[in-house]
Amino acid sequence: MTFEALQQQRNCILLECISGSKAYNLQVPTSDTDIKGVFILPQRELYGMTYTDQVSNATNDEVYFEIKRFLELLEKNNPNMLELLSTGAGSQLQRHPLMDLIRPQDFLSRLCLDTFAGYAKTQIKKARGLNKKINQSYPATRKDVSEFCYVVAGGRSIPLAAWLHENNLKQQDCGLAGIDHFRDVYALYHPVQFSTVATFKGIFSGENANDVQLSTIPKGVDPLVIMQFNKDGYTVYCKDFAAYWQWVTLRNDARYQHNKELGADYDSKHMMHTFRLLNMAEEIALHKEVRVYRHDRDFLLRIRNGEFTYDALLEMATQKLHNMEQLYAKSDLPEHPDPQLAAALLIRIREEYYVPKK
Repeated sequence: MTFEALQQQRNCILLECISGSKAYNLQVPTSDTDIKGVFILPQRELYGMTYTDQVSNATNDEVYFEIKRFLELLEKNNPNMLELLSTGAGSQLQRHPLMDLIRPQDFLSRLCLDTFAGYAKTQIKKARGLNKKINQSYPATRKDVSEFCYVVAGGRSIPLAAWLHENNLKQQDCGLAGIDHFRDVYALYHPVQFSTVATFKGIFSGENANDVQLSTIPKGVDPLVIMQFNKDGYTVYCKDFAAYWQWVTLRNDARYQHNKELGADYDSKHMMHTFRLLNMAEEIALHKEVRVYRHDRDFLLRIRNGEFTYDALLEMATQKLHNMEQLYAKSDLPEHPDPQLAAALLIRIREEYYVPKK
């Protein structure tokens, strides 16, 4: 089964819904239309050597789950599957009567604290990292090793580059020797110190080097200066530099520009959906239902529009998470869905679909 094949065999689609912002009542003029659905494999394909659990279009904004995979995820209280099952009639494009056998209330359990609120926790953690990246700015060219090297001269620490410039020396002409029992500290030499010709490798091999390099130094000559390489600092810098530019490459540029125009130092759409999940988790504990259509649209869109500070949102989220743990502790929801239910439903749905009653 492929996405294209499923579109040609639409009788295999058990449920097809508009999903995402338009289902949540959080759409804005630029919102795309996302589709999620459930399908059942043709009987011959099910009995064959392969099993297709999910298909999607090239852009991944239309995704369909095979009924077995759908029930497996539903049993784990996966938020996407519970939302899909609970999508209102106004957002349903196609629904087979067999889907009436699968009721959201039969699957809701205390697992939702981990799946809805736990997922929100993960998003908050990501938001912290994203906040850091938004407020970072790295030039396109990475700093080289020399910018993390310092020499001791005149009783003070001087950046290596400044010291070389002051003394009209080039790093390529210098040589380093390690000093016992002094981590990342080196004796630095230059050919001018030697009566015979001395050739050294340089302090580092080039702008792409990740460490300093040692040279063979003739004996009997004191170092010109002592140099320290802040290797730990350089390693952290390189890691942050790479992570920042990977983020720049992969980020949603339209969303980034939107946040930049708002002056928000966080991904406002990302945080909006974090609070949507938190509110939905509360509603599951209080009302035992998944409310996909959001009546808190105004509050959530205020987050999307950057009306709250990053710190204020984190404080609100932390308080919500604390309250939610208490709500679930008091709730009479089961610890987890009935382990036999999904299996029984799967058998019944396949039997009734493949061998319809006369």
